[in-house]
This record gives sequence, structure tokens and C-alpha cells, in this order.
Amino acid sequence: MRPLRSYKLPFLLFTLLLVFCFFVNISLGSVYIPLKQIISVLFNGETEKQAWDYIILNYRIPKAVTAILTGSGLAVSGLLMQTLFRNPLAGPFVLGISSGASLGVALLIMGASTLGITVFLSNVSLAVAATAGSFLVLLAVISVSIKVRDTMAILIIGLMFGSITSAVVSVLSYFSSAEKLQQYIFWSFGSLGNLGWNELLFLFLLVLFGIAMSIFSLKSLNSLLLGENYARSLGTDIRKSRLIIIFATSILAGGITAFAGPIAFVGLAVPHLTRQVFNTTNHKVLLPAVILYGAILMLICDTIAQWPASEFTLPINAITSIVGAPVVIWLLVRKRKMIF
Repeated sequence: MRPLRSYKLPFLLFTLLLVFCFFVNISLGSVYIPLKQIISVLFNGETEKQAWDYIILNYRIPKAVTAILTGSGLAVSGLLMQTLFRNPLAGPFVLGISSGASLGVALLIMGASTLGITVFLSNVSLAVAATAGSFLVLLAVISVSIKVRDTMAILIIGLMFGSITSAVVSVLSYFSSAEKLQQYIFWSFGSLGNLGWNELLFLFLLVLFGIAMSIFSLKSLNSLLLGENYARSLGTDIRKSRLIIIFATSILAGGITAFAGPIAFVGLAVPHLTRQVFNTTNHKVLLPAVILYGAILMLICDTIAQWPASEFTLPINAITSIVGAPVVIWLLVRKRKMIF
């Protein structure tokens, strides 16, 4: 295993790339703002035009920060799930957390209208509904994980929870009006531009808490790489570690889905891309690496999604898959093996 100090150069390059992607992201949009004015508002708090100040401070910067938090959180949760289940196809949503959030939003948008109940739809109400749905699924998964010893059984049960919630959403979609169905579909596309500073602060605290729990589990994660029996021989409390990892993943995936919608691919692909670049399975290296890599990838995808110099914004879900999937395929074909 290489010493940690040998990774200083890759981390430095990734940090510089993250800063570069951040500036590129906030400099592009439907309204042209000179780079000099963007730097001015970042350091001085104002530009030549008040409209530019509002666009940068209340839309572009929050959207870029949301992309960083979303990419980092999903990448970490994907790493946790792939290590816990020792399955390269595991992602942050295998436990049904995203499906629970989707069910909460579907009940708010389509279920209420089907029952003739009038509700006020806003970013806050959608986030509350998604949080409630993901929290209920989280309680169910944790209850099962306490009673079930087999980790793979938990994975299957999580997939079954996802299937049940998806079936309920399908039934609601069948009976819903076209207008409500369209509202739900637009939410399912995912969006990074709907958060204000207050919602962004709450999302930041959720992601910070989830990453802190992941850091606390670093030793357990490394021991789980060789199987649960090996981890037990090292003195790891499997049940406690499993609960912490599941809870951290649920906080990250559930919180991000609640505020930004279900964003696919990032949590599944970033850990694999990071392992290919850093050529290690040591989580003391992988955890900070996937945080940087996930943030960079989301900033790049968001930059592409807003289609520079265009007034249209493409669905972020589509961009993450279109941009990322070919890269993963190319890397795996080139390497001819998967580091895991």
C-alpha cells in the first residue's frame, strides 16, 4: 500500500481542477457577464450592474455550490454502498431511499389531487415530502438490518422496498391528471438551480454530517474489503458498522434527493472512476478523492446542462448519464479489469 503522502500531487491537481470548474460554471449562462465582473463580485461583493450581482449571488453561486454538495454526497454514499455490499453495481439508491423520496413527492403532487385535496407546491413542501418518504424507508431498512445478519439480504430487501414504492408511484401516475403527472416528471429530472441560501445551508449540514460519519467508519470500511469474517477477526463490530454506514448513506442520498431530486449515475460511477485514477482501495485516500471527483463531475455536467449562451437548461439526470457512462465504459475496456 502506497504511503498517503505519495498522493499529494493528484489531490493538488484535483483541487485546482475543482476551482477551475467552479469559475467556469458560474461564468456561463444565458446572460453574459464578463469574467472580470464575476471576480469583482466574489471579492468585492458588487459589479457594475445590480442585475449581475443578483444573478451571480442568488442563482449561479448557489447552483454551483449545490452541484459541489450533490456530487460529493452522492459519490461518498456510492462508495459506502459498494464497500458494504462488496458489489461494484451498488449505488446510493440501492436501499430504496430515492424511491421513498419519490413516493413522498408523488403523494404530495399526484395523490393529493387524486383525493381532491388542494396543496400548495413549493420547493420547501417538495423537500419536506421527499424527506418524509425517504425517512420512512430508512426506518424500515434500519429495522430490517438490526434483525438480519446477512448483508446481501439487506441489499435485496432494499431493492424490494424500492420496487414497492415504485409500484405505488405507478398507480398514482395512472390515476393522476396530465398536469400533475408533468409536475412530477419535471421533479424527477433533477435540478440544481432551485435552492436559495437557506435551503443550501440545510443541505450543507446534512452532507457534512454524512461525510463526518463516513470518516468515523474509515477503519471499518477498509476491513470490510476482505469480507465480514476478516473484519470480525480484526475486532470490527459488524452490526454497529453496518448501521452507521447505512445511516450515513441514507442521510446523504435522502437529503440530496429531497432538495435536488433523484440524480442518477454519479454515486455509481464516481467511485470506479476514482479507483482507476488513484489505483488504490484504501478508503483513507478514496474518501477525500471521491469528494473532489464527485464535485468536479457534477460541475462539469451542470455546465453542459445549462448549454452555454442558451436560455434552455437540460435535465441534469440526462447529462450525468450521457457524459459519465461512456467514460466508465472506456476506462473499464482500457484497463480490462475493475479495481475492487
